[in-house]
Amino acid sequence: MHQKDLALLEQIKSFFGVGSIHKQGLLSIQYHVTSVKDLSIIIMHFDKYTLITQKQTDYLLFKQVLNLINRKEHLTIEGLQKIKAIKASMNLGLSKELKVAFPDTIPVQRPLVDNKEIMDPNWVSGLTLGEGCLWLT
Repeated sequence: MHQKDLALLEQIKSFFGVGSIHKQGLLSIQYHVTSVKDLSIIIMHFDKYTLITQKQTDYLLFKQVLNLINRKEHLTIEGLQKIKAIKASMNLGLSKELKVAFPDTIPVQRPLVDNKEIMDPNWVSGLTLGEGCLWLT
């Protein structure tokens, strides 16, 4: 997000009680939650208050990866291959470097998002306040 939105990210961090805010480049900042334990707090929130756009699909894919990590499958070659296939279907997919390093990766099928009903009237204000992303590095 743009650095002018620092107050918003600080409110998000305060609301969840986890994570940190980092400067990214000259004018950007990011909210990071990296602990698997802390991510469970974020997961519980988005399980209760579901996204209704294609962000829900990326969230569901992200949650699949977190489940693989919780089951310690990421410690195996097969588990890492599953994570690569999921990453290939998320957000912008694999980076150029990862495509070169893992040319045989087949993206998983993206889940369908059927729920398009706005459950909470504050959803629209949340949408206008900022752009959120879930990704794996």
